[in-house]
Amino acid sequence: MKRTDNQHKFDALREDFSTFTFERQTVKRENGVLSLAFDFNLDDRYQFHPTLEIPARYVFDWERIPEEQLQALAFQIGMIELVSYWKIACPKRVVVKPFLLTDSQKAFWKKLYYNGLGEFLYLNCISVSEEGLMQIESVGNQPFAKVDLPLEERTLVPIGGGKDSVVTLECLRKEMPVVPMIVNPRGATLNCVKTAGYGENDFIVINRTLDPTMLKLNAEGYLNGHTPFSALLAFIGVLVAFGSRSRYIALSNENSANESTVPGTNINHQYSKSIEFERDFRNYVAENLNDKVQYFSFLRPLSELQIAKLFAQCEAYHPVFRSCNVGSKTDSWCGHCPKCLFTWIILSPFLSRDKLTAIFGKDLMADESLRPIYEELNGTAEVKPFECVGTVEEVRACMEAVNGNRNHVNEILNRFNVEHFLPEKFVEILKSRMNV
Repeated sequence: MKRTDNQHKFDALREDFSTFTFERQTVKRENGVLSLAFDFNLDDRYQFHPTLEIPARYVFDWERIPEEQLQALAFQIGMIELVSYWKIACPKRVVVKPFLLTDSQKAFWKKLYYNGLGEFLYLNCISVSEEGLMQIESVGNQPFAKVDLPLEERTLVPIGGGKDSVVTLECLRKEMPVVPMIVNPRGATLNCVKTAGYGENDFIVINRTLDPTMLKLNAEGYLNGHTPFSALLAFIGVLVAFGSRSRYIALSNENSANESTVPGTNINHQYSKSIEFERDFRNYVAENLNDKVQYFSFLRPLSELQIAKLFAQCEAYHPVFRSCNVGSKTDSWCGHCPKCLFTWIILSPFLSRDKLTAIFGKDLMADESLRPIYEELNGTAEVKPFECVGTVEEVRACMEAVNGNRNHVNEILNRFNVEHFLPEKFVEILKSRMNV
């Protein structure tokens, strides 16, 4: 992906805009619908009002959550939404009004903002330290409340429409009560849950809206770039867990997500899918909100290659899954991006070329225009694509397998990463599916 030297713009904007303020949040419970709204202020010159709504299509029990606890859960979502709007001008001072934050809470957010914006800083050629990124000032009157509510043996599974969440869903849904959760539904996400047999009111929908002023300023040339969406998903998951009385939130992030996008650095497009973020998030939730709810990635012990093997067996989903961000709005594979090519490659040891061509609509390996992307994926180029793709090792192993040598693929398939946070019963389910 092309880099643009925006250091001068970054410095100039920080001189022009001094303060970003999280003014307030509004939480409403009406007829089973939960609505959140956040008010952000950029130097009294621009105001932003992102919203989140959870329709009453699933059986929620929002009324049982005390107001101060619900406000605490909502506040975390506001804190992660904040960074998408702050990055427009990157002012040095961030003022948080709704609650009083401790030093350790500020440190958590500052680390998340800095590492979650690693790609944004890299592609904009911005040099700034974690300490120098921003100063968080908390001026609220009191700390946010801890959440003390009973939970049941139920598992939330966020569905993104790609192969990974399908594998998690298929591994778990016949073993325990599982509820799919979708943020801003689209064709692939809806088709995947319907293929799994879930009815219209059997899964959770979250409608998130961005403030149009942010989109307008982006178009006018203010700073723009990647933000840690998976961290937002994590905090939404905690809120929904208490609304649905679900003890477990099972993500579908694999150990391949831990590899840096830029070799030799901590810059990782998938930072908020990494084991480092998962550990920090779990600690933050346990210390500050509730230590009973369990957030973890069910697929963390596996690599992308192992997940691809499991997905290859889920034939009913092959016509409906989509991993392409470019084609997400049209529910299609664009056939020209790193996600499309990587998905082809990672499935190639397990599906025939004809089957892959049927999925993608064309033979991606015959498209010479994709060679530069292929070189990024296989480590020939300096930097991996800034996309959710697997490791260089996996890509090389797949190409060796296509050429008749499966030794490397077989070796990777026999691994089981022990660095994870899965409760024991989830480990047993995964090992059973992997025949470990």
